[in-house]
Amino acid sequence: MLTGIKMSILKAMNLKKYYGSGVKQVKALDEIDLAIEEGEFVAVVGTSGSGKSTLLHMLGGLDYPTEGKVYVDDQDIFNLKDEALTIFRRRKIGFIFQSFNLIPVLNVYENIVLPIQLDGNTIDQEYVDEVIEILGLSEKKESLPSELSGGQQQRVAIARALASKPAIILADEPTGNLDSRTSHDVISLLKITSEKFGQTIVMITHNESIASLADRVIQIEDGRIVNYVRKTNNLLSNIIRAEDRKAGEKVD
Repeated sequence: MLTGIKMSILKAMNLKKYYGSGVKQVKALDEIDLAIEEGEFVAVVGTSGSGKSTLLHMLGGLDYPTEGKVYVDDQDIFNLKDEALTIFRRRKIGFIFQSFNLIPVLNVYENIVLPIQLDGNTIDQEYVDEVIEILGLSEKKESLPSELSGGQQQRVAIARALASKPAIILADEPTGNLDSRTSHDVISLLKITSEKFGQTIVMITHNESIASLADRVIQIEDGRIVNYVRKTNNLLSNIIRAEDRKAGEKVD
């Protein structure tokens, strides 16, 4: 038996998402083929309107494609019925989006452990406490979301995604509302948990220093993958600078 070979935990095959028809048709995603290995940390970059967020939503089963398939652990997720897909997402995928989606009547701690409780699983208290401490939320566990700053709410959303130790974490600009020091701590935590628990991370970012920490950088333009970067190099810097020049030309 061959050893040391990592399996693809997340695959997209001929993934398309079209809006409208005829001359007004918009190809948000166009013939995306992608395989992501278990434990891999992948950064997705591209200009505004390139299709980054659409891809993330498709990979997480939050939206249905016009055509194509997404496999998570060899499960064709779009073959699942709505309720089964919801449960599958909750157990396999942790989401970190710019909209925090916190429950306003629950305090910080309750928001963080909610996905674990919904599945009836035992809370790994030591691990959850470690996540909370690293994210600087130890003094805010009893606070409601309305009592937190935007950056603090983002940290709660990140802690919630990590708390259930999902196989896959999909993150859309997870450090967008954080200062540079906290951003570094958050990405360090993501890398630590990825290595410790074999978690796979797919993250959208415009931050060059954050993208440089990834195992692989994927560039998307006009709904298509146009570049793979395996290691940090000058090409990555050129990609990020090109994005900055084009910023504001399109809207995601």
